[in-house]
Amino acid sequence: MTRVVVVGAGYWGRNLIRNFAELGLLSGVCDVDVARARELAGEHGGVRVYSSAEEVCADEQVDALAVAVPAELHYQVARLALISGKHCFVEKPLVLDLDHAFALRDLAAERQLVLMVGHLLEYHSAVRKAKQVIDSGALGDIYYLVSTRLNLGRIRQEENALWSLGVHDLAMIMYLLGEEPESVSVFGGSYVTASIHDMAVAVLNFSRHVQAHVFVSWVHPYKEQKLVVVGSEKMLVFNDGEPKDKLQLYAGKVEWVERRPVTRRVDPEPVPFAPAEPLRTECEHFIACIERGERPLTDVEDGIRVLRVLTACQVSLEAGGALKRLDEPHHPGCKIHPTAVIDPGVEIGRGTHIWHFSHVLPGSVLGPDCRIGQNVVIGPEVRIGRNVKIQNNVSVYKGVTLEDDVFCGPSMVFTNVYNPRAHIPRMGQLRGTVVCKGATIGANATVICGHRIGRYAFVGAAAVVTKDVPDHALVYGNPARQVGWVCSCSGKLDFGSGDTAQCSQCGLYYRNVGDQVTEIRGQPAQQDR
Repeated sequence: MTRVVVVGAGYWGRNLIRNFAELGLLSGVCDVDVARARELAGEHGGVRVYSSAEEVCADEQVDALAVAVPAELHYQVARLALISGKHCFVEKPLVLDLDHAFALRDLAAERQLVLMVGHLLEYHSAVRKAKQVIDSGALGDIYYLVSTRLNLGRIRQEENALWSLGVHDLAMIMYLLGEEPESVSVFGGSYVTASIHDMAVAVLNFSRHVQAHVFVSWVHPYKEQKLVVVGSEKMLVFNDGEPKDKLQLYAGKVEWVERRPVTRRVDPEPVPFAPAEPLRTECEHFIACIERGERPLTDVEDGIRVLRVLTACQVSLEAGGALKRLDEPHHPGCKIHPTAVIDPGVEIGRGTHIWHFSHVLPGSVLGPDCRIGQNVVIGPEVRIGRNVKIQNNVSVYKGVTLEDDVFCGPSMVFTNVYNPRAHIPRMGQLRGTVVCKGATIGANATVICGHRIGRYAFVGAAAVVTKDVPDHALVYGNPARQVGWVCSCSGKLDFGSGDTAQCSQCGLYYRNVGDQVTEIRGQPAQQDR
């Protein structure tokens, strides 16, 4: 017998507790509110009470966890369960980050454990019957689907309506059609809590010109949970709010008579299906998969598919409805504005942000934690290091290399051909430019190709660099000339008549030998006064 502990005894966790108890499989209840967990445990035979997921996972008598904690904790609890050798059922959404989903998938496969996500509507008898009707071809060619999930109440502050409510509809629609959308566009509004969308309208574009419209809101005057599927021959309606005849088939359609479209209306026909509580079916399926070694209907791959669409919807929502394609390359841990174009074959490190209307061309590599401003062009085949900051309106052409911690000011200019002509191809005569670690190039400066800008050098605003710039050199003017030396913190260095200097800002010491400035290691930095 599989022994299950429900982690999270809140609104939905109570339903899981009831179902697993009625199946005779509930061995414990876990919640940070121990009093609430103890109360629910007492209602179901006095099963064991746990105060943390760590305590549950340390119990060798537990076989599986059903996780109903807030969504931001799903990854933490599910990962702990899998590492501890426990099967895991996680309420929707699986996690909030695709990288976390991939990590859980790999961990579950490595440990040969069942990892299942709670896409409840895929276990609803009416939805399963609807899929049979659609797959049979009875509706003809599918035109579009409309799904509404509306109510007044249960307003959340930790996630928006799209992630709280819309996940049900996205999972159901993808299950019914058997595919992911090719692109999405989402609009929404924040009315109760700033920056948290209480309402969202999503348009999902599938292959064969099929569209799905999803409307979710928790600030609506009445409750509605309805799906309409419109086909060329018939239409199907699933109204989960109806006490009976939840699934109905409409034979009405549009016909052409004497070159005019004419509608044919026919009374709806109820579609029978075997009634069952969806959550009970879902819980039974989870246990069956554990005991038989089978793959769940809503396995981790199903969770990843829905999460991929949710993530694209969120990007579109934040961009005011901008179209977001699902086949765009995935760059984990990065923030890329929807108007930016990232070509295939680009590598981008975690933590990098790319803003409006920028374009990264094929073969380019950007390190982690970079900040790329608006209207920036990078590449092709450009290498950029870690923590590089490129301000607005900069083009980093092929042949330019930016090492770690480089700063490029607004509208500064790189070149890569020394004597360009529009009518003479000279891309085979590129001259490389290297900007070394920690260097700064000021706004509106120009760097003529074929030169090296040294480590921690500082090129002033509007300077024109026509020759190599030494490490730690301060240059400005047209053409740029050296006027001094700077520390790695950009404080000025005054060597006077000697060969050593201390930065007046950070206290580091430097030595100048033959106009080659290097930091003196081991010298203590001057303390702040």
